[in-house]
Amino acid sequence: MKKATAKKAPAKKKATAKKATAKKAPAKKKATAKKATKKKVVKKKAAPKKVAKKVAKKPVKKVAKKATAKKPVKKVVKKKVAKKAKPKVKRKPNPAFMAPKTPDMVLAAIVGASPLPRTEITKKLWEYIKKNGLQDKVNRRMINTDVKLKALFGKNVVSMFEMNKLLQAHIK
Repeated sequence: MKKATAKKAPAKKKATAKKATAKKAPAKKKATAKKATKKKVVKKKAAPKKVAKKVAKKPVKKVAKKATAKKPVKKVVKKKVAKKAKPKVKRKPNPAFMAPKTPDMVLAAIVGASPLPRTEITKKLWEYIKKNGLQDKVNRRMINTDVKLKALFGKNVVSMFEMNKLLQAHIK
């Protein structure tokens, strides 16, 4: 029996020896960690601290409101003063537009031979264009000329803005 116990004892010593080395290794790491924290603490203590002065706040006194009857507030409403409507005066046409002009023979075939103001000549020309359907269907600004208008403008297609410019040559 002595032999059996002797064998077991060295096995225990080896196991305890392994455990002791295992315990020592983490103990060293912890010690180094503590030293590192101590160094940081020392550095913090070495730096001068700024002390903020605490200002004592004055206690705010609450004033109890007295129950008083409020007076009704009158709303000030400004009445809009109706301005006197000015009587509408019809604008006087510019005398240059209203001066009667005589159309030449080509224009007279469309608007007539009697002297007319330029505005009236333009109106009568548009009446002729719309009556005969000469305005372009896609681009409404363009006027497709017929035989009479081609003699007047000298082109197959004329824009409505160009029309008045070309019309001036036929008015005296």
